[in-house]
Amino acid sequence: MVSSRRSFPEWWDWELDCSNPHLVKRMIDRSFNETDLREMLEVATAYRADIDPGRWIISSVHNSQPWEIIVEPQLPERVLLVVTAYRVS
Repeated sequence: MVSSRRSFPEWWDWELDCSNPHLVKRMIDRSFNETDLREMLEVATAYRADIDPGRWIISSVHNSQPWEIIVEPQLPERVLLVVTAYRVS
């Protein structure tokens, strides 16, 4: 697990894509919006590889609760696709 923001990969600063239909449904189901998601990414503390190749899990907080955000860097578009986000129980 990587815990320093300085060591986040180059895709960290890419344009965010929140148009994934799965994400939109989860935003409704889990009561968060794109602004909340962007704020979670601003206060992220760590990331690690997901079980699915090419995807990453970002550790963060929202409403004082731990959350994880799944992202998938899109090459060569240099866009960071947000797959989903969920509160960690």
